Amino acid sequence: MPVTSLDRIRNIGITAHIDAGKTTTTERILYYTGLSHRIGEVHDGNTTTDYMDQERERGITITSAAVTCEWKDHRINIIDTPGHIDFNIEVNRSLRVLDGAIFIIEGVAGVQPQSETNWRLADRYNVPRVIFINKLDRTGADFFRANQSLKDKLDIVALPLQLPIGVEDKFVGVVDLVEMKAIIWEGGDPGAKFHDEPIPADLLEQAKEYRQTLLDTALSVDDAAMEEYFDKGDVEVATLKRCIKAGTISGAFRPVLCGTAFKNKGVQPLLDAVIDYLPSPLDVPGISIAAGEGEEDGEYSNRRRIKADPNAPFAGLAFKIINDKYGTLTFVRVYAGTLKSGDTVLNTTKDHRERIGRMFQMHADKRAEIKEVHAGDIAAFVGLKDTVTGDTLASAQDPVVLERMAFPVPVIDISVEPRTKEAVEKMSLGLQKLAGEDPSLRLRTDPESGQTILSGMGELHLEIIIDRLRREYGVEADIGAPQVAYRETITRAHTETYTHKKQTGGSGQYAEVKIIFEPMERNGGVVFENKVVGGSVPREYIPAVEKGIRVQADTGVLAGFPTVDFKYTLVDGKYHDVDSSALAFEIAAKACFRDGMKKAAPIILEPIMDVEVTTPNDHVGDVVGDLNRRRGHVQNQESSGSTVIVRAHVPLKEMFGYISDLRSMTKGRASFTMQFHHYDPVPRNIADEIMAKSA
Repeated sequence: MPVTSLDRIRNIGITAHIDAGKTTTTERILYYTGLSHRIGEVHDGNTTTDYMDQERERGITITSAAVTCEWKDHRINIIDTPGHIDFNIEVNRSLRVLDGAIFIIEGVAGVQPQSETNWRLADRYNVPRVIFINKLDRTGADFFRANQSLKDKLDIVALPLQLPIGVEDKFVGVVDLVEMKAIIWEGGDPGAKFHDEPIPADLLEQAKEYRQTLLDTALSVDDAAMEEYFDKGDVEVATLKRCIKAGTISGAFRPVLCGTAFKNKGVQPLLDAVIDYLPSPLDVPGISIAAGEGEEDGEYSNRRRIKADPNAPFAGLAFKIINDKYGTLTFVRVYAGTLKSGDTVLNTTKDHRERIGRMFQMHADKRAEIKEVHAGDIAAFVGLKDTVTGDTLASAQDPVVLERMAFPVPVIDISVEPRTKEAVEKMSLGLQKLAGEDPSLRLRTDPESGQTILSGMGELHLEIIIDRLRREYGVEADIGAPQVAYRETITRAHTETYTHKKQTGGSGQYAEVKIIFEPMERNGGVVFENKVVGGSVPREYIPAVEKGIRVQADTGVLAGFPTVDFKYTLVDGKYHDVDSSALAFEIAAKACFRDGMKKAAPIILEPIMDVEVTTPNDHVGDVVGDLNRRRGHVQNQESSGSTVIVRAHVPLKEMFGYISDLRSMTKGRASFTMQFHHYDPVPRNIADEIMAKSA
């Protein structure tokens, strides 16, 4: 990989709601930057970044793909991410390591649910972004309505840098408000040329109005630019671009561009905007190191940041794992330093050394071997033995641990059994590798039935995993019906004392613990506190008590579901000089949990989904009535042209197979998306039903 000046590198992601045109836009970018000589189409199943069989068959993006291209002497590393909520982990971990993003908004529907989810993720990681309103050639497209939805739904200062010339099938180009000119495409074929011309007379007044808004907003971030404006009545293009970049990086406003990627209009100015307005690794503050002991993850102020410097000690973050025929590929974002093949680094998350074998620059599923990587690069390493998503790789000279990644909680379980005994080991290995790639996938063995249980983000997520298990690992498996991933918690505080005493031949076992169990707020997790005074439980046995409770919490006390959102405090206990051991205290803690939690008014929780249904006007009544029958609570309804968007909170249990019912009641004209929202207590009758099944 030739060394590129840091200020000429852009690490960006392309993200949006499903079917808004992310992959189509990426294909055009690769074509216009000269990286590919033909344009792949999603509907033809021949795109570059959707390279998995499942992606090409279904016409959706499942896994994020990294590609690198050149535009006007700049290197752009692009990650194309999925839009479907079941694969949101891909967006999460991609945004975590990127310096900027293109958010694509559909020109007809405007901001959609997954756009909002991804926007909040980008906010969490402070990712500067530009917005591209796409599909303006479609019937019903409206740039101004879509732009208003940005303000209404995302609560942002959306700042148009372009206005469309023509609408729907008459869309021919854009008004560039920065340079006050029109850009017109000569036809809609891939190689279509474009030229500049004066702004059409019928758009001139509107353009002047929007240009004034652009100046008022952009120049407010730069005092020198404001002075230039007051002196001359206008500013140089370079000055305006500098202000737009500053506002984009700070988040003071979000630049808005427009076009139609499918009809090859608007992509070249979008690439220019990436170069002009999105940050290089030098323009961002740098990644912060992880929170220290007792410090909240959100407390950034006093934490050291790693600056992009190729001469500093090495620091990188593993953000994605792929297993393919060549072995395990670990994708790493390099934040500082330089690393060569054969070097040894420290995995500071796990405190062990990793030797760097071969390194590749990735182009979707193709690769080019490189000998070294530098600050600002994204590359794939082969042969890392024990590094997983979220781990930090760093130099032993400065063994930092970088800020951690947050992963969503799986909400659907299925059982998986191989059809032949010979395939048991093969299935286990395959599932372990797939779970290693995807942190939103969980794998466990049911202690009673011995079945392998796979937990994921949705029915489609698990369907794809099982399909990959068959294709990539040659395992045919029988799948149990999807099950809801219930949880248990407690509703009142209780103090329990338990004594574990076992006397057999030889040394005995003795341990006594007194533990207070208390409920916590939803999503509070599991918290341990040690308040033992006077050495009634020796310090070396405290970790065993903590471990015992956490292990036992995985199987609950009501129906075998993990127990969450509670605090347990060790306040007292007793030990014996000879018969006490860590094992004895772990056993005592487990039994204390089983007895104590039953007296703390335990309840079962169920996942509640945020469901959004887009339906024609004449089927709204049917849709709302059906959601109510599913124990749903309608949050709001919103008209958008001839359709209505109904948003509701509905228990996941009631949503299995919903798509076929929805198609039936709306003659196939409605669609829906859903994502996990929160956990709520299940009604008494359903709790009884769940416990009866588990008995």
